[in-house]
Amino acid sequence: MSIQSVGLPLTASSLIEPHVSAVVADQALGQLLRFPRLPEAMRRLQAAARAEAKKRRYFYEVVTEQQKAEFINGEIVVHSPVKQHHSEASENLFTLLKMYVRKHGLGIVRHEKTLIILTRNDYEPDVCFFLADKARTFTPTQSKFPAPDLIVEVLSESTEAIDRGVKFEDYAAHGVGEYWIVDPVAETIEQYLLHEGAYRLAVKVKTGGIASAVVARFEIPVRAVFDGAEQLVALQAILAG
Repeated sequence: MSIQSVGLPLTASSLIEPHVSAVVADQALGQLLRFPRLPEAMRRLQAAARAEAKKRRYFYEVVTEQQKAEFINGEIVVHSPVKQHHSEASENLFTLLKMYVRKHGLGIVRHEKTLIILTRNDYEPDVCFFLADKARTFTPTQSKFPAPDLIVEVLSESTEAIDRGVKFEDYAAHGVGEYWIVDPVAETIEQYLLHEGAYRLAVKVKTGGIASAVVARFEIPVRAVFDGAEQLVALQAILAG
């Protein structure tokens, strides 16, 4: 079994812009249906699907709690340790969101080591949120989870193509209502909202505040994600509110 490390871009398809990927898929399907050797192509596709399913089962067997690993388009991707600015942004936002959600009883927030099982791929988002109705179905020993209602991915050099490519498309296809892309270098947050099965950019901000559309009345200063002192002020406001 091959394993890709360091979260390298998977294939050229990972780099396709999300808004054209559905068109490309439709065109490919149309060409396949007109292909004289369609039965042979179907057999090959079915064989590839069986091989991928076997590899996915192997992934479930070997992945450990100590690894940050994902199964993406038939490949096992093991990620390298993150840099300080990535870790700080991820932890700052996770803490703010978790304390707000817990205080108001809105659901569950998870950080990194939560395996999200989608139709073909399995991901471990940096931060994710499940609304209360969905969260109430979880059990204490559960290790595989359905699509969240909000996902946050913090960019790194090795994962940006995936976060903006296959994950962007996959999260939308599985009904994740809101997707934040956090850039710890540029110190910006992009907020995408689901509209008719595809994401639309709501805001891209570097200063001021950002408000979630999925987490009721959750609004924080953008700087609180990137600055420890600002995060502490925002956390105190959440706890006092």
